[in-house]
Amino acid sequence: MLPLAVRQIRVPTAGRPWTKPDRLLADKGYLSRFNRAGLRARDIKVTIPERDDQIAHRRKRRGRPIKFDAAEYKGRNVVERCFNRLKRWRGIAMRSDKTARNYHAGLRVAAALLWAHTVQDKQSTITLMRTRRARRR
Repeated sequence: MLPLAVRQIRVPTAGRPWTKPDRLLADKGYLSRFNRAGLRARDIKVTIPERDDQIAHRRKRRGRPIKFDAAEYKGRNVVERCFNRLKRWRGIAMRSDKTARNYHAGLRVAAALLWAHTVQDKQSTITLMRTRRARRR
């Protein structure tokens, strides 16, 4: 499922759409040979922590540890918080749509509304700060 999701990435630009991320951050559930091989074939760097059972297995068989950048992995919480905000929408959290197209459309609507709400909050914060500054003078 992960290689399929990565293949569907399309970021519009002035020219050709951008289709390959520089790095993929994921949790321990996505660490498998199949996922790693698919990402390696597309030359995508991976930051996924190693599971405890795999560490123990590697100690028995003397394998090379996977590359893991802990500082890079700390930035993953921003994405996780965004997913949690999107999951406040019942349809997205429960995946109750019959087709992938409808689910994707709902996801886009929720993301657009979340973005608009965030922009509105930032604007109101800026206005509030300007009002406070004006009162001090």
